[in-house]
Amino acid sequence: MGDPSLIIPTEDIGIKDSLSYEEIPVQILDHQVRKLRTKEVASVKVLWRNQFVGEAIWEVEEDMKKIYPHLFETGEIPDQCTNSLLSTL
Repeated sequence: MGDPSLIIPTEDIGIKDSLSYEEIPVQILDHQVRKLRTKEVASVKVLWRNQFVGEAIWEVEEDMKKIYPHLFETGEIPDQCTNSLLSTL
């Protein structure tokens, strides 16, 4: 027997009809430049909503600046010390 008082309406959660939701980036944790044979690729480590710091993923910096410019407005990209501190939390 289920308890009807524990049912949460889907309108409150924001689930779309396709049972998907939009991921929103929260913070940039780190920055790196990878050198390939013919070019360099700048990447940022992004913490997405509903993820732990250890689950943050690397994204191409140029693409993130186009889609989410507000993450770069402070002009401050964390260094390795900040990233190390965040990963211990």
